[in-house]
Parts: sequence; C-alpha cells; structure tokens
Amino acid sequence: MADIKAIDIPKWGLSMEEGLVNAWLIEEGDSFTKGQLICEIETSKITNELEAPFDGVLRKIVGIPGQTLPVGAVIGVSADASTTDAEIEQFLAARGATAPAQEPAPSPVAEPEAPATPTATPAAKVVVAAKPAPTGSTVVPSVLQGTTQSDVFASPRALRRAEALGIDLAAVVGTGPLGRISVRDIDDAIRDAGGTVATAAPATRSGLPLRSTADDSAVPATPVARRTARSLGVNLHDCRPTGSRGRVCVADVHDAARSAQLLPEAAAQTGTIAVEPEYDTIPFTPMRSAIAGRLQASKQQAPHFRLTADLELDALLALRKEINSTVPAVKLSVNDFIVKACAAALMKVPDVNVQFDAANESVLRFASADVSVAVALPTGLITPIVRGANTKSLADISGEVLSLATKAKTGKLRPEEFQGGTFTVSNLGMFGIKAFDAIINPPQGAILAVGAGEKRAVVVGDSVSVRTVMTVTLSCDHRVIDGALGATFLRELQRFVASPALMLV
Repeated sequence: MADIKAIDIPKWGLSMEEGLVNAWLIEEGDSFTKGQLICEIETSKITNELEAPFDGVLRKIVGIPGQTLPVGAVIGVSADASTTDAEIEQFLAARGATAPAQEPAPSPVAEPEAPATPTATPAAKVVVAAKPAPTGSTVVPSVLQGTTQSDVFASPRALRRAEALGIDLAAVVGTGPLGRISVRDIDDAIRDAGGTVATAAPATRSGLPLRSTADDSAVPATPVARRTARSLGVNLHDCRPTGSRGRVCVADVHDAARSAQLLPEAAAQTGTIAVEPEYDTIPFTPMRSAIAGRLQASKQQAPHFRLTADLELDALLALRKEINSTVPAVKLSVNDFIVKACAAALMKVPDVNVQFDAANESVLRFASADVSVAVALPTGLITPIVRGANTKSLADISGEVLSLATKAKTGKLRPEEFQGGTFTVSNLGMFGIKAFDAIINPPQGAILAVGAGEKRAVVVGDSVSVRTVMTVTLSCDHRVIDGALGATFLRELQRFVASPALMLV
C-alpha cells in the first residue's frame, strides 16, 4: 500500500477524552508542512489549532466541522498524488474510520399538469419544479469596504468571502466561539449597515407562488418558526425573513402559508392563529457541558460549608498606589494582592492547601501554593493556574495572571496551565458584587469568593471611622477541611491583607 498517514484527534491533557472539529484551515488537495496550523479543535476547556505532525498533502477530510470524535480518531488522511482513492478508503477501513458521505442533491418533485380537455389521455405531463434562481446582487456599504488584516479571527470561508467582496473584517462582529467571524456574520453586517445580500426568490406560476422543494434546514429561522413551518407544510425558502438578524419568524411563515393557501380558511380570515412565544435553543458547548458536569458533581458529592470575613484594604490600597506610581512597568491590581495573600496564608495553614483523592479516600497536601484564578469567557469559565504563587513577587503574579487570562480568552491555554491547582480565587468585585458563594473546583478543598471593596463605617475602639472593606466567603469541603481550620485560614488572610508589607518579605 502507498505511503498513507492519518491525522488524528490529539490528546491535550490527561482529562481530555474527545474533541469537536471546529474548522479546517486547509482544504483537500492542499500541501502542508510539519508545524503548520491545519485544523481547529475544541475541547471541554480550550479551542486550539492543531499543528501538522509531518509534511504531506491533505487527500481526505474525515472529521467534518461540527463533529465530535474521541481522542485518537482519524480526522484526515495524508497521501501523495500517486495514491488512489481506493487505497485511501482501504486505509480508512483498516483504521475503522469512514470518510464523510457526499450530501445527495435534493430530488426534484414531479408536479402533474392538469389535462387540457376532459378527453385528454390519462398519462399526465410532468413539470419539474426548478430551484429558485438567485435574484439581486450583494451590495457592500462603504463602511465595510477595505482589506482584511491577517490577524483577524475568522473561518476560512469567511476570509474567502471577505476577500471576494472587498470587506474589512475588522468592522464585522463575530458571534462564533471566542468571537470567531463566520459567513453569516458577514451577511448580517452587510444588512445592518444598509447593504443587500443576494437571495433566492421563489418563482411564480399562474400568479401564485411555486412552493419550493429545496432543503430548508440551513435557512436562518427561529425555533418556533421552524416548527410552525413544519406543521403547516411551508418551506422556509418561500418565506421573506423579517426577524432579527435576517431570520424567518413566525409571522413570515404565516404570510407564506396564506400566499400558498395553506392556512385553514377561518383562521386566514380571522387571524386567530395560536402563536408560541419566541425563544432560541442554545446547545451546550463542550466547555459548558464540562462545567455543568464537574460543578454538579461538586455540589452533590462535596459537603460545602461557608465562612465569611471582612478584609480592610486601606493599607493594601496605599501600597498598591505607591508601587504603581513609582514603578512604571508594573500595574498591580487588587486581585494580584489577593492571590499573593492567599498563597501566603496557605503556607501558614497548609492543611487548606489540599486536594481530595476520592478514589483512595485520602488527602493530598501540597508544599507549594498553585492558585487557580477564575476567568470568565463567552463560552463558560476556566481557571488558569499561577504555579508556586507563594514564591513569586507581586509583579510576577500580575504579569502571569494577565498572560494567562489573555491566553484563556483566545483559547491558547496549554492543558498544564489550567489542570490541577490547590486553591481557587473567584473575584466578582469588578461587577459591583458585595458578596457571593462559590462552588468548589474539584478536587480542590476550598475556593475564595471575593466581593467589591467599598467604603463602610467601622467601629474602631470607641469611635466610628470610614474604612475600605471587602467581604470574602470561603467555601470548604467538609470532608477535608473543618470549620476551625477554615477560620484559621481566613484569620491569616486578614492579617496579610491588613499588613501587606508581610507579603513582600
């Protein structure tokens, strides 16, 4: 057999079991070199671009975009031009994989024509309904015209369409994973800016609309409109979209049904048609599914208890202001100080710096504080880790948190940068949240929920003074951390925050 090589779903991290093929960055027949980015794969935590493991030519795409496959499954085949398609199919069969079937063209529907006279021959003449021809042309408004830069995050099809139409994708808002721009986003942007997109219009015969028979599964429509169209026998290609973002809504389906005389006569005359409330169905992404599974298991298996404490921030804020004003290259945030203070407190109370090994019913106590920092993404939540935070300076922690957050938001985190950790900090203070409870990130034993710092009246001795106070809530797994132990940790945390110079020595 000729030299044929498989491109497989990689294993990025110990917990990875499957991957979703998001998009191919090359096409069948394209040559590639080792290390070239060839495919985008989404896991339960990150979206990464797969580097080619060798030089070759992509002869066959097996994993189609939108398909979820287990680790090690074949998603593509590389072979030279002398390799026949039969040899590739034989190779796939040996690997237990199959190439994606070609989508069959929709079968034309025969429509009998009425006989011209009562004495006409019984054999009916057949007229084939033609597919509606595109009408109009795409007109791109001047605000979208330009040249797309190479660093724009868009699908290969979107890049080709932008190049063909002369569109600068910097002016287009992406709605895909992590803000990725799709062809639909380009069309929506053209319509929103006052332009037009070429569409297919139904043909007419004898003054009545000719009902389309083409597959309408890809026509943008609301879920309710799609169900209504199915129940009334309306093809979505026959509907004029007037809904948001160019989608077909229920009213559009009813208009098309009236034109085609598909509605019951009484309902058409009185307009008494039951209308379901509009809503969108948003399927779980792999990341959202993983979050749901892990946190549900945490709530069900880990007996949570919570301890709340107030931290006085005035000394910390003064030190932060002094450092930021005297060291131009450093811009510390309050969260950087909290991460450092937690790491210092974990070293003072090491029995909180733990993971619970459920399989062996044992506690793993760590010598170094690996603090996870919760980062919100459009598709969910991820917790990149500041390794050895107890040994790092505030400047080092600040730079690492910024770098990890940027990687998280662009889907570039490596598995070792978000898997593990001994403690988590979740901060919602920037949203004005005063206090909240957080769910423990297993197998860790505790998580700190951080609220906003605010001016409060505080009794000091026999007088009242104004202090900047932050409320924090420690959620603990009672299987490994008891109340007194959690309270001891919070007391140490209060000490480091009230006297931040202790974190510098």
